Amino acid sequence: MDPETAKVAGIILSELRKNSGYLARQEIEKLLDKIRRDEKRLEPFGFKVYSQNDEDGIIEEIFNRIGIRQGRFCEIGVENGLECNSLYLIHKGWLGCWIEGNPHQHESIQRKFSSLLANGRLQLSRDFASAENINILLNKYEQTQGEVDFLSIDIDGNDIYLLAAMNVHPKVICIEYNAKFPPPVAKKPVYDPKNKWKGTDYMGASLVAIIETARKKGYDLVGTNITGSNAFFVREDLVGNSFCANKSAEYLYNPPRYWLTFDGFAHIGHPPDFGPYTDLIGTESSRQ
Repeated sequence: MDPETAKVAGIILSELRKNSGYLARQEIEKLLDKIRRDEKRLEPFGFKVYSQNDEDGIIEEIFNRIGIRQGRFCEIGVENGLECNSLYLIHKGWLGCWIEGNPHQHESIQRKFSSLLANGRLQLSRDFASAENINILLNKYEQTQGEVDFLSIDIDGNDIYLLAAMNVHPKVICIEYNAKFPPPVAKKPVYDPKNKWKGTDYMGASLVAIIETARKKGYDLVGTNITGSNAFFVREDLVGNSFCANKSAEYLYNPPRYWLTFDGFAHIGHPPDFGPYTDLIGTESSRQ
């Protein structure tokens, strides 16, 4: 392809991405108009800062409802850290730990988040998490010892087995579910401690299967996000009347709408990056 043709192709591709982003936003608003009939639904509060989709806003709203401004987190499966569920929390003064098993991501994390790693706001585990070692890993790092306020699990397969094996009881859990299986189907993959996602739709357990596991550990489903990617659970003692009265999978399930991914910053705006920021260079922030 000659330079001029490549330039024109690039312009056309950029316009197609832009138009796709606009159409996705319109579709999202139509969906939210129906969902807003229940004022306690979480989807209308969704927005993206660093999360893959609208998880940042939903997580913020959950903690607003249970009265927590700052705390500690653990996120399992962050890739390079620039599109995860806890980086926005760090900006708001939270402390925590990332567990990332892909060695190809470690150098990028170390370089990009050196200030956070140096001042102790963030700790990095370079281990591949499994049901056999998850509790060892959680007890290994200062930020995950004791009570963890927020836990995010996104490892594209064994998520439900980590949830079942963990002996910690965070206040809020965000976990990926396989939305191809609508309620009441309860499906989970065969456990393989060495599982690595192959890019197919064999990527985790159904929402109903995860709910069954979470309930045994004392958690209620409080919502899912609009793209059908993640489910949110709150510990039973904190739920109260702050969330939907109907907590069934049938009511709170969102089907797979991966084409609505909130990727505008990367494809029609600016790619994600991190700092350095003046307030994240100094000493460790205090919890409130």
